[in-house]
Amino acid sequence: MCKHSTPCPPADAIDHDAARVTASFPEQGWSLLCNGVIVFDDTGELMPDGSTVAPHRGPAPHKPVLAAA
Repeated sequence: MCKHSTPCPPADAIDHDAARVTASFPEQGWSLLCNGVIVFDDTGELMPDGSTVAPHRGPAPHKPVLAAA
């Protein structure tokens, strides 16, 4: 699929998220990557073979809130 120099990683590569965005629809919350992967704003993914990857965000980094003395 990738026709530019320095080809993007294929959809089955561990770093497939590093592929270039070919179409972006921020109002709908998704983008199509050059390797055919659709990535969603919630970090879920739809692979070219129809399989899915569940959202995989880590927990938000929070600073402890200290009680006022």
